Amino acid sequence: MKKNLFSLFLFLLLITNAIGQKKHTFEIKDGNFILDGKNIQIHSGEMHYARIPKEYWRHRFQMMKAMGLNAVATYVFWNYHETAPGVWDFKTGNRNIAEYIKTAQEEGLYVILRPGPYVCAEWEFGGYPWFLQKVPGMVIRGNNPQYLAATKAYFTALYGQVKNLLVTNGGPIIMVQGENEFGSYVAQRKDISVEEHKKYSAAVFQQLKDVGFNVPFFTSDGSWLFAEGALPGALPTANGEDNVDKLKEVVNKFNGGKGPYMVAEFYPGWLDHWAEPFPKVSAENVAKQTKKYLDAGISFNYYMVHGGTNFGFTSGANYDGKHDIQPDLTSYDYDAPISEAGWATEKYNAIRELLKTPKTPAIPAKNNVISIPEIKLTKAVSLESLKDKIKPVNDEKPLTFEELNQGHGYVWYSKKFKQPISGKLELNGLRDYAIVYVNGEKVAELNSYYKKYECTIDVPFNATLDIIVENMGRINYGAKIINSTKGIISPVIINGETITGDWNMYPLPMDKMPNLADAKSNAKAGEPTLYQGTFSLSKKGDTFLDMRDWGKGIVFINGINIGRYWSVGPQQTLYVPGCWLKEGANEIVIFEQKNDKLQTSVKSIETPILEDLQPEKGEAK
Repeated sequence: MKKNLFSLFLFLLLITNAIGQKKHTFEIKDGNFILDGKNIQIHSGEMHYARIPKEYWRHRFQMMKAMGLNAVATYVFWNYHETAPGVWDFKTGNRNIAEYIKTAQEEGLYVILRPGPYVCAEWEFGGYPWFLQKVPGMVIRGNNPQYLAATKAYFTALYGQVKNLLVTNGGPIIMVQGENEFGSYVAQRKDISVEEHKKYSAAVFQQLKDVGFNVPFFTSDGSWLFAEGALPGALPTANGEDNVDKLKEVVNKFNGGKGPYMVAEFYPGWLDHWAEPFPKVSAENVAKQTKKYLDAGISFNYYMVHGGTNFGFTSGANYDGKHDIQPDLTSYDYDAPISEAGWATEKYNAIRELLKTPKTPAIPAKNNVISIPEIKLTKAVSLESLKDKIKPVNDEKPLTFEELNQGHGYVWYSKKFKQPISGKLELNGLRDYAIVYVNGEKVAELNSYYKKYECTIDVPFNATLDIIVENMGRINYGAKIINSTKGIISPVIINGETITGDWNMYPLPMDKMPNLADAKSNAKAGEPTLYQGTFSLSKKGDTFLDMRDWGKGIVFINGINIGRYWSVGPQQTLYVPGCWLKEGANEIVIFEQKNDKLQTSVKSIETPILEDLQPEKGEAK
């Protein structure tokens, strides 16, 4: 009898779930977005699963829903899932994109999927796996068989994860983007014919359809770039276009004289680089533009509605005429309506006032926030102690990260000189940041941001030259994305002589928290150092590590790399999600590259510091 009752209960539960998960229809027809047979206006916000702890996904979706949105857009980061050639990870950490999409559906949001393969997004290498650069004959984002075979494998793997989540299969995914801002790339790569560019974009678009994506497609570009970026069969949308008349005019031109009209990237904030001011966009201006779109029936997607954090080594980099690299901050706060830690801002409230209806839910409670007055650092271990346990790679010349089969982190280059040499050291192939030592004494700091590639050096008889190089993130936007190798990528020159022969290279990927259990404190000021400490908590909560008294490096909390810090600012704190802390004992490891003085403690505070610019602290010496 009990067994029969249990079977009946399961049957009723399945029926209830089936009724609750009503299958929807979505199409682009007669100049409109049509959901379940009715015209709709899309009010979407961009939010990326990889930049938010999995434990907080639901809270952030609830924040979006309470702001009045009906959809979420997300890029898919190819390199976040193909962790090694042919090795796919859609489960660990924040990588379960299917769960992310299902959670959005449970919270009443539709999903706009942006699979790239190129995504930009201020993300490492624009989303490309670093090892693509090692494939003979491959040119990324180009019409060549090696690259197209890789994109096909990526799309196939992704489709396997999300096929049941397409609106055509009862899921929340209503639209998929073909390529990304491709018109911009055509404008940047005039060395390639437009015809060849279009062969490529058509090929990857066809791949999306071939693997099974069967929902409406769209493209996104600046309104002046549609001729190069639009794809037949995909709705063109205009990024950053605030002029409604211009938007309608250009969409009509490339979409058969009709809409629907959408701004796929409406910027309520902007991206941030180290050593540069934190850009701000006023709540008043964002609200005013939002109302303009609402009144004109324009659909939109806030990029970003919630930025989150570039944990680990996931941040990318840009460049300009003054800087060979402009590395992106660890924080991806973006001055977005929902702050990095998930808080409602003045901008959030202004938008909510415009979008809310009687059915709009209340704003969720803020996650608990704590401060830790002092975390004592009980070990200070010279990086050399770790380096000495690594078997070096020896070569006639310095090898790049890629030649060393290393994607991220650091490489220690070392050479013993049997004869003295002095003069100008030239590291024109430095990518991106180096500290130079002679016999353990710091000589100079060189880096690509300040275009500082040389210094005076004096190497005595029987001395050792050490150059510790950091990859600060591969280029994510622009023509130079195809030149994204890291480390020392051209000859080392001293006093006009190319230094060859017997270079030792020690890979330090820092992909896991260094194990210092058996290490002894032996650090000295001026040497790169690993600090370790433990702290105990009676209550968990979000917090912000205060790094204002530090130089440059990375921080691990309970084994998780929470990102880079650099004294130049404007970011001076690192966000620590409370869900990654523990009641009881917690462990912290800090790798401090500059280590101008020995540290004994670090603290956390309850509010972030993202606008404290100290560029003079990064000037290479």
